[in-house]
Amino acid sequence: LLALTAFICIETIMECSPCEGLYFFEFVSCSALVVTGALLLLFSLNLHIRIPQINWNLTDLVNTGLSTFFFFIASVVLAALNHKTGAEIAAVVFGFLAMAVYAVNTFLAVKKWRVSSRQQSSRQSSDYIRARTESREVVHRPEIQRLDA
Repeated sequence: LLALTAFICIETIMECSPCEGLYFFEFVSCSALVVTGALLLLFSLNLHIRIPQINWNLTDLVNTGLSTFFFFIASVVLAALNHKTGAEIAAVVFGFLAMAVYAVNTFLAVKKWRVSSRQQSSRQSSDYIRARTESREVVHRPEIQRLDA
């Protein structure tokens, strides 16, 4: 919602002299809104379960990390180059708020990714141990005769 609000604020600006900062902020806010919205839709409808080949925890971590970084850069650039109009100031404020929320989400995504990677590695090692143990067990079948007997 903060990315959407920042995008709406930046779209209300009618004039700009150096427009590069404004265009970059517009790109960052729109991109973050679209990608996060698509991931939210995937997670809300449980469509991510149907595609187990993708590490969704890592995907969420990368999205929130990049959004945090780019919102920070875009907000700093827009704050440095703004003309102190109400829409630009509001966009900068909402940009920094969106960056803070994305940073908190990045922290939570890192914790979730670490837990899931630990569980996956322990599951793989226990599967390996189970397979080695099962391969050593000898099944005695009387229907098979020994050749040297």
